[in-house]
Amino acid sequence: MKPTRKHLRRGATRSSDTPKRHWSLNWRLHSVIIMVAAISSVLFLTESEDTQASSTPATTSQEGITLALPQERDQVSEQESLLPPQKIAPPTTASTLAAPRSEPAAPTQEAAATSDAKELPDQPTTTASDKALEWQTARVKSGDSLARIAYRADIKASEIHHLMNTDNEAIQTLTRIRPGDELRYRSSASGDLLALEYDTSDTERLSVIKNGDQFAAEVIARPYDVFENRISATIDSSLFGTAKAAGLSDNLIMELANIFGYDIDFALDVRHGDTFTVIWKEYFRNGEKIKDGDIIAAEFINNGRTVRGVRYTDASGHTDYYAPNGDSLRKAFIRSPVHFTRISSKFNPNRLHPIYKTRRPHRGVDYAARTGTPIMAAGDGKVIFRGKKGGYGNCVIIQHGQRYNTLYAHMSSFNRKVGYGTRVKQGQVIGYVGATGWATGPHLHYEFRVNGVHRNPLTVKLPSAEPLKAQYKADFERFSQPLMAQLNTLTRTQLALNSQ
Repeated sequence: MKPTRKHLRRGATRSSDTPKRHWSLNWRLHSVIIMVAAISSVLFLTESEDTQASSTPATTSQEGITLALPQERDQVSEQESLLPPQKIAPPTTASTLAAPRSEPAAPTQEAAATSDAKELPDQPTTTASDKALEWQTARVKSGDSLARIAYRADIKASEIHHLMNTDNEAIQTLTRIRPGDELRYRSSASGDLLALEYDTSDTERLSVIKNGDQFAAEVIARPYDVFENRISATIDSSLFGTAKAAGLSDNLIMELANIFGYDIDFALDVRHGDTFTVIWKEYFRNGEKIKDGDIIAAEFINNGRTVRGVRYTDASGHTDYYAPNGDSLRKAFIRSPVHFTRISSKFNPNRLHPIYKTRRPHRGVDYAARTGTPIMAAGDGKVIFRGKKGGYGNCVIIQHGQRYNTLYAHMSSFNRKVGYGTRVKQGQVIGYVGATGWATGPHLHYEFRVNGVHRNPLTVKLPSAEPLKAQYKADFERFSQPLMAQLNTLTRTQLALNSQ
């Protein structure tokens, strides 16, 4: 069949359009290939640049593109690894790499410190030698000795041996350490003792320092504050009860009795209405009272008779209580060598003996007191007998110069530091009240002899101690006058209160 005009027209038309359609298709395909090649080139270039940036230091191209430094990238990666996923910074892109180059910012102080810390090794804050040189504290435990404490403190035993053999009496206080006491010390890393401190009392401290190969020791005063306190009171029952109610401690009451004990028999002479005034020292540390000090001035009005005393230390270091005129209040002997509750038997040449029921002279005074009450030497002297002596039981006899001797009987025990030949001071404890020998109860039998003759201890005239030396009297008057003025004021106030 012949083609129709329509077919020919259509065929001609198709025949004439074919080259155009083929060229259009080819151009599109060619464009796609070119675009694919271009994209591949860009991707390849980007991958190559990233690889180069991770393996070479930062450089700047001719176009001024700054490449990331590897260490900066490492820091970013490290920081990114510490951040939670949602806060991790986006990775570096081509736009970042294309940013203009700028000068790096100066590191912050914190960053610099961190960097320095990373570069330097860790340093100990205190070396072993530094710690050894610091003051350390050791608390004394039950059963401890100085050697055992030194062992725990890593101090050489040879150091303690050398210390305790040092010719210094102060060091011997270390032999009297007690559980609960504290020792402060400094030692070297090799175990040498460099310094030591020990508080021997509330107010004194032993200080030991090593100089070269030798130890030097001294007792020094501990820091404290000293204040004066004062009271004035009138006896309405007993001295002890009234003084206690007024604020005096037991020790101060006994000290008051000792000051005036040569002139007043506090067991027999004190009466209702007697007045006393006391000025004394008190020691404080960090606002807390440590202890009472000495009485520095006192007055006692006994049955209308006034006695006063001032504590004074002269230039030679001798301390005593003196009357306002400079006479010593201390006699050569204590009137009562024991703090007793009552006199159970007085001096009597014709007494009926309580055991044998016969008339026998009682050549002393019996002071009733509790077993174990301390007995004091009546005066300075030398022990010429200590032991058992017939009906006297445990007995001590003291010789006082050429004329006087005193006897103390029925003791329960002796002071171990006092033996035959020992020289004792007035007021020193020589033994303790008991009921040994011929005794019906605990008491002290006390005898006083003058040239071998028994005298009544309660009435015998006692020799006075030496008065204040003439060269010290002017200084004593300057010292005592302000204290006398205080006593006058306090006593007048108390007497005025009594009259109301």
